[in-house]
Amino acid sequence: MTTPLNTDDDSRKTSENEPSNQGQAQVDQKNVAPENIANGAPGSTSWERVTLEKLAFATLHEQRLARRWRTAFRLAWLGVFVALIWLGFSEGAGNKNVTSPHTAVVEIKGEIASGAEASAELVLSAVRAALEDSGAQALVLLINSPGGSPVQAGIINDEIRRLKALHHKPVYAVVEESCASAAYYIAVSADKIFVDKASIVGSIGVLMDGFGFTGLMDKLGVERRLMTAGENKGFLDPFSPQTEAQRVYAQSMLNQIHRQFIDVVKAGRGQRLKESPEMFSGLFWTGQQAVEMGLADQLGSLDFVAREVVKAEELIDYTRRDNVAERLVKRFGAAIGSGAVQATKSAVVLR
Repeated sequence: MTTPLNTDDDSRKTSENEPSNQGQAQVDQKNVAPENIANGAPGSTSWERVTLEKLAFATLHEQRLARRWRTAFRLAWLGVFVALIWLGFSEGAGNKNVTSPHTAVVEIKGEIASGAEASAELVLSAVRAALEDSGAQALVLLINSPGGSPVQAGIINDEIRRLKALHHKPVYAVVEESCASAAYYIAVSADKIFVDKASIVGSIGVLMDGFGFTGLMDKLGVERRLMTAGENKGFLDPFSPQTEAQRVYAQSMLNQIHRQFIDVVKAGRGQRLKESPEMFSGLFWTGQQAVEMGLADQLGSLDFVAREVVKAEELIDYTRRDNVAERLVKRFGAAIGSGAVQATKSAVVLR
């Protein structure tokens, strides 16, 4: 006897078990590890969204870091700018109004020229501050210069002589490596000149230098087209020939300036000079020879003068120097094209 299959019961049991199986599948999907989702593991339906979120967060992190670095750099540049401003205002004159007895020092170094650190403007500003200081017992001009402009040197010489008489304080010159031409023009304004035995002193002469390119231009077939109003307006043009009349005129100017230089030296040194034909020829001598010739008074250093002559060993530097801002302007502004200009211009200098 055949037993009939109970198909209704089986189908009913299957339908009853389906919801539980679906619920288990949902639970299993929720329990999938995040790393499996990120790796695109089976059973994950949102790994693309998670990956995009990670990329977005990484991008935001990089942008934050970039902003922080930009801010740090800006703050660093701001600090440098503030430091430059502070240095610019703090540099300049040396110590002023030091009431205790001391020896005032003003350095004259490098080329003597307008706009240089050894210009009449800066040197005389320091000299005035030093001599007006009640504690300064004397002023020492610390010189190390090959020369420069006779105009700047003449202004300094005249004003130092006036200030000496006004303040009734002695002024001494101390030479380091060199004190030539315009530098010696300034030194003779001092009451005494002290040198090292190996210092270079003298070179009492005047020169005007330049170049002439006319022969070279003829060989190259270059024509100079210079238009002037006045027959001597192109007098010092290096690309035009120099006439004999122009040469004589320039020489007469140099002779006159040389005569002025000689008169200043004689007025400053007086009877101490032991004149010779070579003294005003433009030659220079060692410090030891300069003492023997009367161009200098004796051997001695800055410390020696402060200790043995002034009797005030404390040294106070009054030297005026360009501040940072001024140096930057000169370096990046005035220096543009200066090489070409210096190569072609002529100027009277004491060297």
